[in-house]
Amino acid sequence: MRTVAVTKIGSLRDPDEATRGRIGLVDFPEQPLGPEDVRIRVAYAAICGSDPHLAEGFFGTDVPIGLGHEISGVVEALGERATRNGLRVGDRVAGNFLRFCGTCRACQEGAQQFCEHIQEYNRPGMAETITWHESQVYRLPDDVSLLKGCLLEPTSVAVRIVDKARIRVGDRVAICGGGPIGQLALQVVRRHGATSLTLIEPIAGRRDMALRHGAEFVIDPTAEDQGQRAAEITAGRGYDVVIDASGSPRAVRGLLDLAAKGGTVVYGAMYPEDYEMPLNLSDYLYLKELTLTGVFVSPYAFPRALQLLPHLDVDELTAAVFDLEDAPAAFDAHVSGRHPKVVIRCNPVPDERRERLS
Repeated sequence: MRTVAVTKIGSLRDPDEATRGRIGLVDFPEQPLGPEDVRIRVAYAAICGSDPHLAEGFFGTDVPIGLGHEISGVVEALGERATRNGLRVGDRVAGNFLRFCGTCRACQEGAQQFCEHIQEYNRPGMAETITWHESQVYRLPDDVSLLKGCLLEPTSVAVRIVDKARIRVGDRVAICGGGPIGQLALQVVRRHGATSLTLIEPIAGRRDMALRHGAEFVIDPTAEDQGQRAAEITAGRGYDVVIDASGSPRAVRGLLDLAAKGGTVVYGAMYPEDYEMPLNLSDYLYLKELTLTGVFVSPYAFPRALQLLPHLDVDELTAAVFDLEDAPAAFDAHVSGRHPKVVIRCNPVPDERRERLS
């Protein structure tokens, strides 16, 4: 089974070809179909911002490392007991790449994100097929294409970010980072009643995209004083909610200063494992009483993400599509930043909008 995988550990952005990480196609064995499993012929798999981190060895260095967790596809086979959620062969589906065990202490206490067995079922989806437990699989609404459906997982992250932010109608909200998660979070918080909605992003095209999808203001942190602009936008009060979707240590340093007294700051990205951010407890936790929180994965968010997905405008996030055999070029395009998101078509998709970049 052809699968996109890391074949050499190293940064995909390394200018030195000798040390640069490498992406390739590897033949992996097809995953077994258990009695409660669903085999999906993958239609689309979107590249996540975390995928290059896997090439850097964030989760281990034994290659090949199969990639892909933002997928959509068509049910190809069902285990004999995979019947509880009504799935049928031929259904168009997407899902949660994580299988929560349901039996460990964390799962029983309503904290699936800390499932003690979360890594036991890590199956790459940037492949011809993937086999998941039926609890991971969601049938797509009729008005959601397979191309749009591969964004169910990142949409769940945006939903989870809003859960952690506890946004109230009328809250002033700023989002740092105009990549896919930042753009999706922007649309979600706008529907949630956010005001003074601001995107902080150095790339002009991403700022323009945010304005097209509901941002009231944008800030270029490389050309403007973001603290001064934030004060102008919020009449000196600061933002009730500040969300980081950039994952950039350079970007996150000044975000606490943008938050209003009593505000919430959500770190909604993956950060370098050795990065430690200075934090003045007196200024930010004592005097300002800020609430700081993060996001790991998206427990309990997928059903609501599925309800929300038909209402989101994601055409700009699904415009760059490469075929499976062109996966190395797709990752080159991803790290170049030329596109807000890059998608890999893993199998021919009949009756779906087709596009190809070379």
